[in-house]
Amino acid sequence: MTARIHPLLGALAILVFLFLLAPLVIIIGASLSNTTYLTFPPQGLTLRWFANIFEISAFRNTALTSFQVAILGTGLSLLIGIPAAYALNRYRIGLPKWLGTLFVLPILVPEIVFGFSLLKSVTIGMGLPVYPSLIIGHALLVLPYSVRVVGASLASFDFSVEEAAISLGCPPLKTFFTVVLPNIRAGVIAAFILAFITSINDVSISVFLTGPGISTLPIQILAHMEQFFDPTIASVSVLLMLVTVGVMAIVEMTLGLTFLTK
Repeated sequence: MTARIHPLLGALAILVFLFLLAPLVIIIGASLSNTTYLTFPPQGLTLRWFANIFEISAFRNTALTSFQVAILGTGLSLLIGIPAAYALNRYRIGLPKWLGTLFVLPILVPEIVFGFSLLKSVTIGMGLPVYPSLIIGHALLVLPYSVRVVGASLASFDFSVEEAAISLGCPPLKTFFTVVLPNIRAGVIAAFILAFITSINDVSISVFLTGPGISTLPIQILAHMEQFFDPTIASVSVLLMLVTVGVMAIVEMTLGLTFLTK
């Protein structure tokens, strides 16, 4: 016997879906408008604003920079986050409890404050160039995702399997790469996806760490809006949404989204 859904609950669910989908519909509609200014509903349909993105060199250059920073920053965060998550789960009894909280500070601290502190300590204090500062800043920003998501996979891992491999003569480092890492790869992939999407869409950190000649796509969008108010901005936003959907589609086709829940 199936339970009946209360009409008010169904209506509330529909309102939530409309609340989530309405901004997407507005952005997509505005990106197709034939006018020279942002408007919704669109006054005619055209794809020329999507073509305009690739005609503007600033968008092309900053998009490439954003992808590079997102990939390198996410990779660096995983290089730090995977060993940290392993230590927090493998030696949780011997480590202080506050150590786990230390890795989530980039989420707890407001991003504006975090970005300004990175500017003072990394760019100005250490004297690093803009590009390495961006990579370090984005790596620290997404580090909590690496530690928490990978840590969640390690929490369900049976470390007695690792101990058995070591007792049979397998070196600890080789055991980690051949026994532990394959069992937590779902968590590693999920952490990479979350960190990559967060990094490529970041504004608060990038606005402090970008400099002359080097910028990211979200910052370029803000700079473009200061001078123009055409549908190009909406078109760029649609492309960023398509990148996110594309990443999830690749995961679905290769691994399946249910793989990430294992």
